[in-house]
Amino acid sequence: MAESYSHKFGQIIGDLLEIAIQSHLEKFAKKNKLFLDKKGDREARPGKKVTWIDNKGNKHDLDFVIERGGTEKKIGIPIAFIESAWRRYTKHSRNKAQEIQSAIIPLIEKYKNSSPFIGVVLAGVFTEGALNQLKSLGFGVLYFPYDTVVKAFQKYGIDASFDEKTTEIDFKAKIRKWEALEDKGSVAKELLKLNKVHVDEFFNSLTNSVSRYIEKILILPLHGQESTKDTIIEAIDFLKSDSECNVKAPLVRYEIIIKYNTGDKIEASFKDKKDAIKFLETYKLN
Repeated sequence: MAESYSHKFGQIIGDLLEIAIQSHLEKFAKKNKLFLDKKGDREARPGKKVTWIDNKGNKHDLDFVIERGGTEKKIGIPIAFIESAWRRYTKHSRNKAQEIQSAIIPLIEKYKNSSPFIGVVLAGVFTEGALNQLKSLGFGVLYFPYDTVVKAFQKYGIDASFDEKTTEIDFKAKIRKWEALEDKGSVAKELLKLNKVHVDEFFNSLTNSVSRYIEKILILPLHGQESTKDTIIEAIDFLKSDSECNVKAPLVRYEIIIKYNTGDKIEASFKDKKDAIKFLETYKLN
């Protein structure tokens, strides 16, 4: 079955979105001595996809991952997961937002020690509900509204506007004009220019995340015997009768809190000293 022109034109806009953001991410990675992984060949992994695996063994294909310590031949520590998406109609925006969070949230759980930045670059028509849903989960959101996408194309003589009544003949004409355009990157630059304020905000958030540093590390060895109570009254009675001078009690666990200059913090708990040390050693590259 032949691909419809409407579908093909949607892919063109989606690809343009990736072109627009990729050049910025490449400059950002180079400036901060980080590695940007994107679709395409890389010696460190098989195939052309940027695939990461969560704690349950599920694979997630992503658009961009920024790594600390990564090279062409070596996978580094992920410090930013970034997805991009284009949607023309509101009826698809909520589903896409949920699809993105389903791909990235499990990876955040796995790589919580590096507390990666999570971001989305969206274009087209997304509802406030969909955008707020992502923001509430901690995503940095860079959104290019539909009218700015149309304006970016319009500057180079292409009418990118369409709706459900647009015919396949009209889509075919739009595609021909796009394919005839010599400098396609100029449309991407115009899209970024039209949304400069929001682009700057997004990259400021990304910069703050990757440039943060550990301010202090709190280690609290907990000694004592665990007691379980069924009611609040029983718990209060236990505390009232507990002796705070029992320094010979066995170690229960180590509580560790890592605090960053940005106010972010990571909390972890270990029963075994070796595991606690192993946990802290993962931060040596951060």
